[in-house]
Amino acid sequence: MSNTKTILITGGAGFIGSNFVPYFLETHANYKVVNFDKLTYAGDLKNLSEVENNPRYVFIKGDICDRAHVEKVFSEHNVQGVIHFAAESHVDNSITGPDTFIQTNIQGTFVMIDVARKFWMKSPFTYKEEHVGARFHHISTDEVYGTLGAEGLFTEKTPYAPNSPYSAAKASSDLIVRSYHHTYGMSTVTTNCSNNYGPKQHDEKLIPTIIRKALKAEAIPIYGDGKNVRDWLYVLDHCRGIDLAYHKGADGETYNIGGRNERTNLQIVESICNILNEYRPRSSGRYQDLITFVADRPGHDRRYAIDATKIEEELGWRAQENFESGIVKCVCWYLDRLLLS
Repeated sequence: MSNTKTILITGGAGFIGSNFVPYFLETHANYKVVNFDKLTYAGDLKNLSEVENNPRYVFIKGDICDRAHVEKVFSEHNVQGVIHFAAESHVDNSITGPDTFIQTNIQGTFVMIDVARKFWMKSPFTYKEEHVGARFHHISTDEVYGTLGAEGLFTEKTPYAPNSPYSAAKASSDLIVRSYHHTYGMSTVTTNCSNNYGPKQHDEKLIPTIIRKALKAEAIPIYGDGKNVRDWLYVLDHCRGIDLAYHKGADGETYNIGGRNERTNLQIVESICNILNEYRPRSSGRYQDLITFVADRPGHDRRYAIDATKIEEELGWRAQENFESGIVKCVCWYLDRLLLS
């Protein structure tokens, strides 16, 4: 264990974090992982049951806005890197209660990177000898870019144009991280991902909601006309991209990670209903009969789609799942979970 480095992962009990932590521990035997999570409604330690007895894994309940606690964690565990997942991320919730999003996503990110700077660096552009190579990796979203028309893709050079309190708070946090690289010379990297799907996602999100409502024979709600387009990325493909960007990404750079799987919300629900019709048929009718259109959400962006060329060409990342393969794995995981609960 003498050569083991400690990496601090914030929000590791959330959807993407709880997929990343087991992946990272399995992939990198030379790391100890400290998972720092507030365990809000979106975090669940049951998602990490497979690593809870791993000697290289530590869980600490804490708030990224609590500077004293964050400083204590850095000092006690000699943190040598950060992958910062922790964020409020549900757009609907940001519309009804933006305060928490501003506090967590902006103030929390500031606290995390400022504590890291003071722990790792002795002056601007000069790392302490024992912390040379320490890096801060910020996980962000394609929603910071706003909305697209029928054509085109988001690239790393697309101007920011956030349209919800959630995406505005994430855009702000991205810019804080950028400023710490340019002002203090910190080694930072930011990844902006498209919509993730897969195991362990919170029930409030689109795909789990469709599956849950369908199995209960309840109305499956679809906003507006259902033609809003998202680019879908299987969560383990995202984890591989984060790993690559953290270890091999250039200092101060941003990398967009997308699945090249554009689908309308209607296409998503149709795909899921077809899988359920095959794996868990209804006693009468088809799951499509439950689709119900509801009033659109305020400021609902029409289309997101990511150009992942940069991370593909510079770091060699490729998505291993297409939507057709990933969605079957995803639905089967939820079927097992929901039918056993």
